[in-house]
Amino acid sequence: MTDRAHEALRAADGFDFSETAVVIAGGTSGVGLATAVSFAQAGCRRLVVLGRNEERGKRAVGHVQENVPGAELEFLPTDANDPASAEEAAREAHRRLGALDVLVNSTVAPYQPTLLRNTPTEQVAKVVTEQAVAPLLMSRAVLPFMAEQRNGSIINIASDATKVPTPGETCIGAAMGAITTFSRTLALEAKREGVRVNVITPSLIVGTGSYDRAMDQEFSKKIFDRITSQAHLGATEPEDLANLVLFLASPLSRLITGQVVSVNGGISVA
Repeated sequence: MTDRAHEALRAADGFDFSETAVVIAGGTSGVGLATAVSFAQAGCRRLVVLGRNEERGKRAVGHVQENVPGAELEFLPTDANDPASAEEAAREAHRRLGALDVLVNSTVAPYQPTLLRNTPTEQVAKVVTEQAVAPLLMSRAVLPFMAEQRNGSIINIASDATKVPTPGETCIGAAMGAITTFSRTLALEAKREGVRVNVITPSLIVGTGSYDRAMDQEFSKKIFDRITSQAHLGATEPEDLANLVLFLASPLSRLITGQVVSVNGGISVA
């Protein structure tokens, strides 16, 4: 058996992240928080979650430790949409963790599906930038550290709006398209330094603020009720994305980069 086969067998025994340095932007709620719990359950002892609100950050740390007694993680207050804040977060996380092996970008803008003609003109650019810019800035901020160590995995959470046009998602679809194209292009650039970049694109995720906002108005609720009725494998939950994040961060996916993977219960196969 080859050395690579031996390594694959060891990896297949389970996800061991005990020596992996992980940063989760948007880690205080929803998919980001579920991902923090999953990394902690997989033995990660070098974990930093980023978010704007310090109180929510403290609650997130408590939530992870409640679910995984003895879990070791820290919270760093960060506005990932601000270049200086994103760079400082990357530097401080690297200082505390000693490395930056995995970056998960799970930042979400408080956007409610709205037809473009009903979207105030002055809000169009704001919707796009508030959703798209944070993953781009955080990826740029961690890249020098990953390139220096010749290893790293960046996992960006976008949505199926980048693949399947949906009424009410003109602006958010533009943002998700930006995240996806940026990620695939970065995958080509960064592979020479051993850095992998992949994108996960869910549809509506139950148990999140985005789900609540979409279901809070008649227009979008009608659309998404119809869409989710096609999820014959089940509605997507934050833990479903967390499972894929762990795979993409693990040695099992060492040859996977530049990919856009849908997690939507069978709503579409685009």
